[in-house]
Amino acid sequence: MQFSDLDLNKTYTYADYLKWTFDERLELIKGRIFKMSPAPAEVHQRISAIVGNELYNYLKGKPCRVYAAPFDVRLVRKSVSDQEVTTVLQPDICVICDLHKIDKKGCIGAPDIVVEILSKGNNKTELKNKYEVYEEAGVKEYWIIQPQGKMFFKYILNENGKFQPTKILTLGDEITSPILPGFSLSLDEVFAELLNGLAD
Repeated sequence: MQFSDLDLNKTYTYADYLKWTFDERLELIKGRIFKMSPAPAEVHQRISAIVGNELYNYLKGKPCRVYAAPFDVRLVRKSVSDQEVTTVLQPDICVICDLHKIDKKGCIGAPDIVVEILSKGNNKTELKNKYEVYEEAGVKEYWIIQPQGKMFFKYILNENGKFQPTKILTLGDEITSPILPGFSLSLDEVFAELLNGLAD
């Protein structure tokens, strides 16, 4: 089967997703196929490496793990069965503190923190749908890093299960999290190569 053989109007499940062997990287959001952007740009990968490495070093010896894409996160609505799961995402980075959610295929259930690094290939529909499914699934913190504007957005799940935005952060600010006491990462470090003119 080729990607072009897929019916993009059909609803698919994780069981379908596991059968696909074509080169295109895909995500499922409520059964709908979203084709991922081509290989991320260098600056995207550099930012992912910086943030992922800082999280990894912080989490050493702690009961949480950090994973970077490609890593399947299956968000569950009713059943954990592959035939019932219709949302499968590959966030750039995720932090998972309930290790029972980790299996050989990836993560089954909501990570505690999801990090997405925006690129020019991201479209508004994809971003809106991801925001909604992360909120519905109970992701505690949703971090969005926008390299072009050198900005950091954080949404925290409130007691009513709704994301609440925090102050937009930029150069000179520090990333912190109530989920990660003592963790701090300078946005100057995150955007270092942009500041030095090594990437655009």
